[in-house]
Amino acid sequence: MKVLLLGSGGREHALAWKINESERLTTLYVAPGNAGTAGIAENVNIKVTDFEALATFVENNGIEMLVVGPEDPLVEGIRDYFEADARFAHLMIVGPGKAGAILEGSKDFAKEFMIRHHIPTAGYLTVTKENIEDGIDFLKTLKPPYVLKADGLAAGKGVLILNDIEEAKSELRLMLGGKFGKAGNRVVIEEFLSGIELSVFALTDGKDYKILGSAKDYKRIGEGDTGLNTGGMGAVSPVPFADEEFNRKVEERIVRPTIEGFREEGIDYKGFVFFGLMNVAGDPYVIEYNVRMGDPETEVVLPRLKTDILSLFEAMAKGELKQAAFDLDSRFCTTVMLVSQGYPGDYEKGKVITGLENVEGSIVFHAGTKLTDGKVLTNGGRVLAVSSYGDTMKEALTQSYKNVAKIHFEGMNFRRDIGFDL
Repeated sequence: MKVLLLGSGGREHALAWKINESERLTTLYVAPGNAGTAGIAENVNIKVTDFEALATFVENNGIEMLVVGPEDPLVEGIRDYFEADARFAHLMIVGPGKAGAILEGSKDFAKEFMIRHHIPTAGYLTVTKENIEDGIDFLKTLKPPYVLKADGLAAGKGVLILNDIEEAKSELRLMLGGKFGKAGNRVVIEEFLSGIELSVFALTDGKDYKILGSAKDYKRIGEGDTGLNTGGMGAVSPVPFADEEFNRKVEERIVRPTIEGFREEGIDYKGFVFFGLMNVAGDPYVIEYNVRMGDPETEVVLPRLKTDILSLFEAMAKGELKQAAFDLDSRFCTTVMLVSQGYPGDYEKGKVITGLENVEGSIVFHAGTKLTDGKVLTNGGRVLAVSSYGDTMKEALTQSYKNVAKIHFEGMNFRRDIGFDL
């Protein structure tokens, strides 16, 4: 099978690594890819949102499956684009169309979907410039901290958690005034849920689903969950507190009603669903949906998948996921993210990475890297994810940190306390 994977981050390297294991694979292309994918696939210099160039490549290279890594092309309707063209009637696509991708593309839609299908979530109010005073009044009814979410995609920066009500009012006005561009034309004000976060991932054909497991990632740049939010500094799977009883609640109260909701609303959803959850005193609540895998969670979830991923994707595309074989590794997998100095603020690119050849007993997934004149260089804020297995979480983390010590680039930074709260 000839496969084209879209994206350039750690998530995509992990997907490429897992696809590359498949006996069904003949050729794997990654657009645009990174230095890590270059070692196991053929990188193609096409933007993930350049649908016309992607269509030409798919046609000219006999691509049979398109796997969409990031959210932007999904929200912009890449599935709809290909499905509208008879030339691509044979193409299997991993990722929902616009009607499903709006779950991530609009937080207001996601909240309304949850309410319609009785899926537990925090109380909220959606505000525009026209009803900003209603938003101010709603803030007054809440206890701090106050949660403000830009309705649309804001590159992971559209969520503010504020302790002071005057600051919350001020930020609400700034968001509606264009702080996050069009993404903030509507703002969801949400009740703060106190608990511990985790994510659960599923693959669905719109009727049935396979739960790929749980993961917890660490967003803050500083140890002890301090400092600025990042795209993620590390992750652990499975989450130790997500025991059989908690997982049963997640499936019964959240996963199943979500998939049934797709069916009831006529949403032909084929792809991944990311459930961003909060464990509130043993009960799961949905904070957000994503319509693709998370990053760096993919770097700990996919290593635990023992089943051939292309077989799963094909079963999903054909609506036969229920019958598909499925098995997960019982071991823990952890990842530690190595980032550029200054991230998530300003940082320099082009630093030479050394020591990768010395890594043993871990998998290094490339995030922000590029290959120049045979050298691997930094090319982003989050640079590498070092993933390891272990019979215990501690064992897996010890292995990751042992190999982190072998890698070097100027200004390399990482958190030394991944899993500290578990």
